[in-house]
Amino acid sequence: MRILSGIQPSGRLHWGNYFAMMRPMVELQAQGEAFVFIAGYHALTSVTEPAKLREAMRDAALDFLACGLDPARAVFFRQSDVPEVTELAWLLSIVTPVGLLERCHSYKEKIARGIPATHGLFAYPVLMAADILAFQSELVPVGQDQKQHIEVARDIAIKFNNQFGRVFTLPEPLIKRELAVVPGIDGRKMSKSYGNHIELFGPEQEMRKRIMRIVTDSKPVSEPKDPDKCNVFALYKLFATESEARAMAERYRAGGYGYAQAKEALFEKARAYFAKMRAKRAELAAMPERVERILAEGAARARCEAQKTMRRARQAVGLD
Repeated sequence: MRILSGIQPSGRLHWGNYFAMMRPMVELQAQGEAFVFIAGYHALTSVTEPAKLREAMRDAALDFLACGLDPARAVFFRQSDVPEVTELAWLLSIVTPVGLLERCHSYKEKIARGIPATHGLFAYPVLMAADILAFQSELVPVGQDQKQHIEVARDIAIKFNNQFGRVFTLPEPLIKRELAVVPGIDGRKMSKSYGNHIELFGPEQEMRKRIMRIVTDSKPVSEPKDPDKCNVFALYKLFATESEARAMAERYRAGGYGYAQAKEALFEKARAYFAKMRAKRAELAAMPERVERILAEGAARARCEAQKTMRRARQAVGLD
């Protein structure tokens, strides 16, 4: 089973990235052929400063390796080091209906937020399809908000296969329902674009400040509370064992337990959870040559697979 997913380096990675995509991918690397990439081309739709993009790509590599991605098990590479992907995006674009792209929620949402309506933003799903199809990916772990893009990739693959003969494997999305949407400090989906995120490896005191800003209702300490309607509890569950989550839920319902106490518990749990990863990241940051070697070796392996696909795709359309 070939499993693929990518992370967009549009800024520092956060808890939403980790729980919705990174942790599932680390777990899946032992269950099949895992391909993991840093999606620099996608980031160009929002990051316009070259220095910031370079820094974000380095940070993404360090974060993923620190969180347990094993280059001996997974093919880890930069999207921009595999030119076959962008070539494939053009071949896919010739069968992609404009109407299909116009229906994409992500595009409409970004336009509504005032992001310029560029071709790159509009054609984002085609490049995402190329990322997936270039490696004949069978399973793609994504958040609920990205499910439509996998459906679009399938539609494009079907259209290409019907017109030129079967070239591409049809991918399936893998969504862990309990982790599909990680709430931000304001209750909306955690996202850098909303400014409601908590960084994976930012300073611990900054993490604590962000946690203390999580939006709650105004119920006093003495009053019973509903844990299922609390953003603090929703985040705590991501780190806690079942028994720990159950115990906190009981404290909520019993009353006499304030949101400030719950936030402190969340901070302590998150700090302990990421402690070893934080130490490993610091170790890797001191060895940039090693990280670069991992990415270069991953790119070589990724290109080998992408070239196989491109030979078939070029032959199918008559470019061989």
